[in-house]
Amino acid sequence: MMTASKSRTFTTITNETATALIGLYCMAVVMGYGRFLFTATLPDIMTQLALSTTIAGWLASVNYIGYFIGALIAMFIPHHITWRALMFGTIVSIVTTILLVIPDMSLSLWYVIRLLAGIASGVAMILSSSFIIQRFSIERRSVLSTVHFAGIGVGISASAILTWWLLTLGFHFDMIWLVAGISSLPLLWLLYAVRPLNVNTSKQAQAQPNAEHRSVRQTYINFKRSLYEAIVGQTKAISLLAASYVLAGFGYITSATFLPVMAAQRLTTQTYAGLLIWLVVGIFAMLSNPLWGALAKRIGEVKTLMGLTLLQALGMLLPLWFDGAFGLYGNAAILGSTFVGMVSMTLNIIKNMNPAYSNLLIGLATLAYGAGQFIGPLVTVALAGENDNFNAGLLVAGIGLLVSFVLILLFRRQSHRAI
Repeated sequence: MMTASKSRTFTTITNETATALIGLYCMAVVMGYGRFLFTATLPDIMTQLALSTTIAGWLASVNYIGYFIGALIAMFIPHHITWRALMFGTIVSIVTTILLVIPDMSLSLWYVIRLLAGIASGVAMILSSSFIIQRFSIERRSVLSTVHFAGIGVGISASAILTWWLLTLGFHFDMIWLVAGISSLPLLWLLYAVRPLNVNTSKQAQAQPNAEHRSVRQTYINFKRSLYEAIVGQTKAISLLAASYVLAGFGYITSATFLPVMAAQRLTTQTYAGLLIWLVVGIFAMLSNPLWGALAKRIGEVKTLMGLTLLQALGMLLPLWFDGAFGLYGNAAILGSTFVGMVSMTLNIIKNMNPAYSNLLIGLATLAYGAGQFIGPLVTVALAGENDNFNAGLLVAGIGLLVSFVLILLFRRQSHRAI
């Protein structure tokens, strides 16, 4: 339900379903726009700015290293300021989206903006997941969590539709990013509406900044102690899962960055083929996650993750076996069906290994995923060569995912030994 604060005219939202939908909107903004709108607009960006594939790859990787940094920052954010840090990260994400409307920006400024956008998305993704999901009752948490994570697919779908719509009207990437940013602004009011009720009034919250003021050295010492306590007795299992997650990030990112570019190269007779394929990714990402959640309840999250990893590896190889539309559309459908499920399964598995340190473990996993995503585009453009052939990149991505599957299998055996 919605209740009015006694001392404020602002509305407070407490209904769990409404909160889940706000979480969906947040993920659509900070991930769908902040990260993946770049993929939808990349062919137009490359054309309008005359960018090479190498520069495009570096712009993608800079965003992904920003995501890595953002995840690292989120790990050190005290629990009592989670909502405020989430608001700040969301504001930065929206501002960096709008800034890409500025004409004739230097390439250096592009790098800075995409780096900041990546940092903001990393912070907001982790903190929104932590803040929103903890507001759900235990009975409804599994169902409503899938609604929250479906925001990634909604954002991808919205990025494809928005890009197609404005391109057909004769606009280009700058106007697309501006409209995306403006359409994200209502999120700030909605996030304010789900703020902790004592965020401004609690005397304890006002006193905590002084009580928790620590030196950098003390913060580092506390972090090391928490890290040790989080992984003690499970170091090998967590290392195997983290390594598999690095390769999962590496494996999916070739398609997640360059799929519309590949479509523009191969499907030259189909207008806006790249955007239609990207829309397929979004739709399957949006609809598939609840199915994987139901499957995980029946066979377990680890087995589900293993199946998704094998399926995604198959998807990376399809464009190598089928050069036309079937290979690309099959890749898009499998990519959308698997990557959000792999993220949610891995994060659930690792946080349940030591629930008392779930935020820290989720942060470590996200760092691993971010590292793989940073490396992926650089390897892809290096293998693409002067002819911009992405086949070698897809092959290496598929092999990386197969190795990831083996590591998950070893993790499963290690976990059983530890029980």
